[in-house]
Amino acid sequence: MRSSNPIFSRWDSGRDPDAGRAGAYRREPVGAAVGGQPTADYGTNPYAPAGPDTGVRTGSNAVTMDDVVVRTATTLGAVVLTAVLSWLLLPVDEANLGRSYGIAVGAALVGFVLSLVQSFKRSPSPALILGYAAFEGVFLGVLSSTVSTYISPGVVVQAVLGTFAVAAGTLIAYRMRWIRVNQRFAGFVGAAATGFLLLLVADALFSAFGAGNGLGFHSGGLGIVFGLVGIVLGAAFLALDFRQVEDAVAYGAPREEAWRAAFGLTLTLVWIYLEVLRVLTIFNSDN
Repeated sequence: MRSSNPIFSRWDSGRDPDAGRAGAYRREPVGAAVGGQPTADYGTNPYAPAGPDTGVRTGSNAVTMDDVVVRTATTLGAVVLTAVLSWLLLPVDEANLGRSYGIAVGAALVGFVLSLVQSFKRSPSPALILGYAAFEGVFLGVLSSTVSTYISPGVVVQAVLGTFAVAAGTLIAYRMRWIRVNQRFAGFVGAAATGFLLLLVADALFSAFGAGNGLGFHSGGLGIVFGLVGIVLGAAFLALDFRQVEDAVAYGAPREEAWRAAFGLTLTLVWIYLEVLRVLTIFNSDN
């Protein structure tokens, strides 16, 4: 299963070109043994090293779910820690507003560059991933502090709880197989995300060239609907991420890939948090 998450798509480099072909999502849970092999949408093990042995990797070098959990907790912890520190150390009062905004914008740009570098690397780099998490946390801390101070007090706690609720709900739906994560699902999510991002670009262009409110995605009912679509897309990406992680564990991907899983999951959770924050901010300000 090829994830639509651009980070997880790097896991497909080096696979057999026929390994990710479309196919029905089997009724057995991913990782269930059929004839001694995990079941997934691949004809052969896509993570097997080159050579005659294409079986499932075992032993200390194979990634486990615990590895993914620990690396994800570490990466998210870096985001949270730097977000809290930036909230406390970079006040957004009138005297420090310009400086705080400048640091936040700079941190966002550095985080974006680091994420691009990691996205195109063949192997995950813990230093790049944790660096991205740290700079992303600075940006989120200043942004959250600004929204809470000037627009909607208390909305940040609601957004964090909302993000956890979306993540937990997606995980439950995925584990219960209420979501059929197959090639058709991945294609639909990819197409929807492309349209969503194109609308964001158009909105930014309209705002930059005279239309102060852009396409109207920042307020009112249209803004709430657009934000809800973003949340649903984030949940869909999260389901794809879960499937990719489960396949990697079932087929014995190298342990270092746990860092790539942590990176992809962090990106998706940050996306969901920003969209939840958008919806709650618009809703609270309208009321």
